[in-house]
Amino acid sequence: MPVFWNSVSEFVAMGGYGDYVWGAYGVTLMAIVIEVLALRLRSRRLGTPAQRALGAGQS
Repeated sequence: MPVFWNSVSEFVAMGGYGDYVWGAYGVTLMAIVIEVLALRLRSRRLGTPAQRALGAGQS
């Protein structure tokens, strides 16, 4: 059964479930952004594999 909306506000409302749908999208997007930022910070802190190998040999 296809769903058609007559306006953008009907689409955003999603038949009364818009808060849940858009909230879920928002939480998911926020989790992805946080994960990407955490990975970048961890990568910068650890350095590249080549840098770690060079650093380990100097001790």
